[in-house]
Amino acid sequence: MIAVYGSLAPDVLTTCFELPWPFACASGHNLKGAHLTSMHPKVATTGAMPLSTREMAPDALGQKVVVVGLGYVGLPLAVALARKFPTVGLDIDQRRVTELEAGHDRTGEIDRDRLDASTLSLASDPAICPPADFYIVTVPTPIDGANRPDLRIVEAASRTIGAMLPAAVAEGRTPVVVYESTVYPGVTEDICAPILEQYSGLLCGRDFFLGYSPERINPGDREHTIDKITKVVSGQTPETLERVAQLYASITSGGVFRAASIKAAEAAKVIENAQRDINIAFMNEISQIFSAMDISIWDVLAAARTKWNFLPFGPGLVGGHCIGVDPYYLSHRAEQLGLDPRVILAGRGINDSMAGWVAQQLHAKRGKKPGSVLVLGLTFKENIPDLRNSKVADLVTALGRLGHGVRVHDAHADAEEAIHEYGIPLVADAFKRKYDMVLLAVPHREYLAMGGEALRGLLKKGGTLADLKGELGEAADWTL
Repeated sequence: MIAVYGSLAPDVLTTCFELPWPFACASGHNLKGAHLTSMHPKVATTGAMPLSTREMAPDALGQKVVVVGLGYVGLPLAVALARKFPTVGLDIDQRRVTELEAGHDRTGEIDRDRLDASTLSLASDPAICPPADFYIVTVPTPIDGANRPDLRIVEAASRTIGAMLPAAVAEGRTPVVVYESTVYPGVTEDICAPILEQYSGLLCGRDFFLGYSPERINPGDREHTIDKITKVVSGQTPETLERVAQLYASITSGGVFRAASIKAAEAAKVIENAQRDINIAFMNEISQIFSAMDISIWDVLAAARTKWNFLPFGPGLVGGHCIGVDPYYLSHRAEQLGLDPRVILAGRGINDSMAGWVAQQLHAKRGKKPGSVLVLGLTFKENIPDLRNSKVADLVTALGRLGHGVRVHDAHADAEEAIHEYGIPLVADAFKRKYDMVLLAVPHREYLAMGGEALRGLLKKGGTLADLKGELGEAADWTL
């Protein structure tokens, strides 16, 4: 059994510490289960088989799959695993389970045909899930209001899995708990492992083992999917490493890279996004500099990119669940060690302030006179429904504080989620009136298909068409 503890929408995750996990099996039969921490009895570990013998048990028993958490990370992983192993997908969100049973993935990552063809079963109560060989943790690791790592969700996942481990061991399996969540180096072994031991009554390194394989899901990216990318893998022991490597190698044509240690794999993940954040921060800073000189950043980049080793980054609002969050995990650990992560935090400061700077530029473009504004797009990137950590929401708030009356339209976002996360209503009939300013904030394909002329048709006389990412060319009155 492979259990994957996957990522969920933030509005679901914030309740996971108070509620028991409901259950829905693939047939649609719904039950209510016990609280996770009392689900399985503790088992004695005296007389356990030696490591070399114990680690042969999964092959003898045959591997199965339970995937817990069917969000942007968990669902694609579960569907991929289901092609190789009998797989149950476990998610605390009953609405999510019901939607998937009906063939609908609200994230848009897996289409109806793939869901219908998949052998993936669905559940929402871990008490129903059979014992597992692998538990793969992909829950979100957000930051709190002070930009500090918030590990409560991954800790809760560890408690849940700890309670599930005794049943696996009692069946003769040697489970491996593999974390995919982004963390700073040391979290898997120093924070999660003791929780697993506490809630299982078992010994890490004897009765169960640890692995780490950082998730590399890019929402909306149909090229770098889970079945094509290279997966970094790591394990507590050489034997565990090979088990984890074989698991992931079975689902991706991109192969696996065996990291030197769990901490090295954790560090690799956290710097992947910190590197991007710093490079985008540089682009945002020079955008502000060139704006003061009345030079378009897009004209500058068009010339600079002719050099063979110029890196193709661009300016913009940095939101989402990775780039705008992960650097704080690394900077937090650096500060714990008495170091000053100046470059990392400088990049974060620039990017976090970019929405406010853009609002000021748009306000100045209108002669600092408040007016009516239509913002097109609220998601953190184009052509996906993902609203997590949207910096367009910050831009909307900043424009409102400057006195503008702002309406927001998004061709992909869920209206209920927009209200829940940001208190921003999405206006379905926004195109039925005219505005002093129309801002193309997120270039969804639907807006680009309309073209600059049609978007200008939404303006009042003397109105301003603003284009945050330079997609409309000469049709726009303002861009970075």
